Amino acid sequence: MVMFLVLKKDKKMICTTRCLDPPIDLPQELSLTCEISKNKIHSLSEFPQFSLTPVPNNLHEMSEWGNFLNYLCKKDKVALINFEQYQFYILPPALVSTSSSVNVAYNIDNTGSVDTRPRDSESGSQLEECGGPNTAEGLKFSRAEETCNEYQSRVPLKNFIRADPSYLKTLGQAHSGWIFGAIAELVDNSKDAKATKMDIFVDIIQLKKSRKDVPMLCLIDDGQGMNHDEVMKMVSFGHKQSHKVDTDRIGKFGVGFKTGAMRLGRDVLVLTQTTTSRSLAFLSQSLNEGKDNIEIPIVSYCRQGQLMEIDLSMQSEALAKYNLKAIKDFSPFNKYLIGEKAALFGTGTGTQIYIWNLDEWGSKYCLEWHDGLKGGSSFHQGDILIRSKRTRSRPGQISQKVPLDYSLRAYLEIIFLVPRMKISVQRTLVKSRPLSKFLTQTIVETGDILRRPVELILGFSQLEWERANCGMFLYWHGRLIEAYKRVGGMTHSADVGRGVIGVVDVTNLMDDEDGRVWVHNNKQGFQDSEQYACLEQWLSRKVDEYWDNNFDALELNKDNCVFKPDHEWVQCDKCRKWRILPTDFDSRKLPLEWFCYMKPFKGHCSDSEQKMAPGIVNVSTKRSGYACLLKDSNDKKVEGVGKTSGADDKSIKYEDAKFPALKRLRKGQWKQ
Repeated sequence: MVMFLVLKKDKKMICTTRCLDPPIDLPQELSLTCEISKNKIHSLSEFPQFSLTPVPNNLHEMSEWGNFLNYLCKKDKVALINFEQYQFYILPPALVSTSSSVNVAYNIDNTGSVDTRPRDSESGSQLEECGGPNTAEGLKFSRAEETCNEYQSRVPLKNFIRADPSYLKTLGQAHSGWIFGAIAELVDNSKDAKATKMDIFVDIIQLKKSRKDVPMLCLIDDGQGMNHDEVMKMVSFGHKQSHKVDTDRIGKFGVGFKTGAMRLGRDVLVLTQTTTSRSLAFLSQSLNEGKDNIEIPIVSYCRQGQLMEIDLSMQSEALAKYNLKAIKDFSPFNKYLIGEKAALFGTGTGTQIYIWNLDEWGSKYCLEWHDGLKGGSSFHQGDILIRSKRTRSRPGQISQKVPLDYSLRAYLEIIFLVPRMKISVQRTLVKSRPLSKFLTQTIVETGDILRRPVELILGFSQLEWERANCGMFLYWHGRLIEAYKRVGGMTHSADVGRGVIGVVDVTNLMDDEDGRVWVHNNKQGFQDSEQYACLEQWLSRKVDEYWDNNFDALELNKDNCVFKPDHEWVQCDKCRKWRILPTDFDSRKLPLEWFCYMKPFKGHCSDSEQKMAPGIVNVSTKRSGYACLLKDSNDKKVEGVGKTSGADDKSIKYEDAKFPALKRLRKGQWKQ
């Protein structure tokens, strides 16, 4: 049996070698653990052996191989490699040259270790257990020889587990309750990469072996992209947290890509590009079927002028070709399709994710998709839906009209507290809908929970009242974690608090100073903690006070009425800032793409974003879009709504309105 191996030391390449008749299947890369004196190993000549022959890809590898052998001979050393239960000893050759072969003796350790390869949690590379030589400087030690001898006397140092390929399927179970949570993980990654736009759509592609057309979920962004080390971190099972503080960063746990991708489908290909590099990564259950350990082919390129060439500082040419062949054999992609997708980057940066063999729902797929109608209204836009269309279970909720539970478009409208990134679903732009900007009777409550400041925006939503919904929307680092969370009296009655919506960012409360985060790693809920319990109590008190003060004592007539938002807002399609529309402006006259220099704002993108001030906000009722409904109708109003001024009415009655009347929900009698 002949295999090709890449020898490394301290994460630096020595040389590509050809291995003849090894005792077991070895990985494509092996790292030296340390070097020890030959006389420290008894009966070395009695160990079975196999040979290594250098096959350098360039002059650098040839030189490093010569330096490596010269070091072993001069110091009378043996290089040690630990792999699983084996110890491999690279013996110095009788004659040193850049083309000299070496013999490798091996011994089987019977201490019961599963995998004795020390691995770094970020990249899976060998750790520097005993220092070792610097290949560029003739293999110098960073630790004393005595340390290496001590290491050898107690090998294996630790027991390391191996990841069976079935673990990939287990990862997807993190989002087994709601598949949109898996898509949200990938959207989070794009936001963290500072993407300004992202496209999510389902395409059709043909499998090579079966010649069958299958759907493929595509997620493409224009973010910063990832270099080789960042790709290795992405596919690793957890990684160290960066010391850099980024308050806007959502990714904290190092598992989002794996759990999200493996929930959506069995196979995923990632194509990413930075200003200086391009990488391919293939996370596949199909490729790993029948294997004992998870293999993740990665091919990295570096920019050479106008071209992308294989980055030999990250992998050998032989390894790159092997990984590229594995990608072509087990995916629908060939070199032409890969080139076509890479051309989408142009000279820019970004990441493309392609997922196929999608998760199934009976004989169909968990997801269903519609392209929408060209030139159609907003009701005919393309969308990706959960096939079951079931409403998620929430305490106290009886309404079944919760579109964000099964419509990706509806979910992405409110996923971010301050939406900046343009997201398209089935090639149609998602119109962001920040909840706090679409409420009436709005108040801003502030307080301290466990000596940490919290700000809550409360208001009434006509749309949610019609759907019989209410509750709190809890955001963390600007990302929606819980929706329609009922607190206070809402949990005991479906009518109490109907239409009342609260918006709160709990980042300050849920992030501890020691780095601990009280959020589930699937970002769909919070851990049972003191912080969360105190938050629930505080929200319950504030919501009950708001309901009692603003809605319990309402005097309503039987005529139809409709509550309108305190402000109407529009988002600039360039700077993504929100602007308040004047009360006399008809929002229906806005173009599909609106910019800050247009009417009625007539400003600049550099102008600061407008924000809502604390307290109850009241605006005039004579607003186009509402006033037009009052034409030729009686201008009756609802009395006693909040703290209104004489000129500012909060609800409008019109005879032919199709909105249901706002009914009394708790106390008091109807007044005629």
